[in-house]
Amino acid sequence: MKLGFIGTGVMGNAIASNLQKAGYELWVYNRTKAKTDNLVAAGATWCATPQEVTEKTDIIFTMLGFPQDVEQVYYDSQGIFQADVQNKILVDMTTSKPQLAQRIFQTGQKKGAQVLDAPVSGGDIGAKNGTLTIMVGGQQATFDKLQPLFQAVSSKAQLFGPAGAGQNTKMANQIMIAGTMTGMSEMLVYAKAAGLDLNKVLETVGAGSAANWSLTNYGPRILKGDYNPGFFSKHFLKDLRIALDTAAEMKIDLPATKQAKELYEKLVDDKKLGDLGTQALVKLWW
Repeated sequence: MKLGFIGTGVMGNAIASNLQKAGYELWVYNRTKAKTDNLVAAGATWCATPQEVTEKTDIIFTMLGFPQDVEQVYYDSQGIFQADVQNKILVDMTTSKPQLAQRIFQTGQKKGAQVLDAPVSGGDIGAKNGTLTIMVGGQQATFDKLQPLFQAVSSKAQLFGPAGAGQNTKMANQIMIAGTMTGMSEMLVYAKAAGLDLNKVLETVGAGSAANWSLTNYGPRILKGDYNPGFFSKHFLKDLRIALDTAAEMKIDLPATKQAKELYEKLVDDKKLGDLGTQALVKLWW
């Protein structure tokens, strides 16, 4: 089985590496070629375009930054759909728009390909450890075929419905994370202003009913002054905007998520800190 992987940034590189470790042969593409060097050194084959990756492989994964990147990789003149995709499986792991996932699925169907939208949660740690959660939209038969691959990179993969359902599930996930990130930031700001030992606060709060993934994984990083991206703030802002746009289409109001979006806009757009991790939100106070 020949696998293609397009998009080898922080998350994509780790996922692709785990597929290699599981024994799969890889063909890779990334706009910045150097970000594939470790994969090529481990045996992957570099390709010059997404079209070339698609032509040489059976299953093609994409893991990109923004919906416009996804659209470009799939639909541009040297994109995936310029290749013959008959009987191939296309899996977009980018967190993107549900409507775009549906469009890619429909195009794939017309061209004889199987398509899944399969965004992930778990950050850089989950990607490196192969413990991601994968939220999938598409057909059951396609999902079943991909189980061995999903098991190589995740601890949980779940099919939620037709095309776009994976992206909608990821939006629900990001709405929840927005609450934990703002809660953790304000908790630390409050505790610091009160003169408390922040390490002890993290240890104690994390052992009680306020425990959550963001607190466990990002709290210690903040105290060490480590704002390197496990997940880019600019990408999280993108996700919140997608979630709110989709919510508006469904005629629902999410005021807390709107507030989180406004805070991340201050961090990303005003302070120009979008290349830092999501834990950098606390910099709005510190």
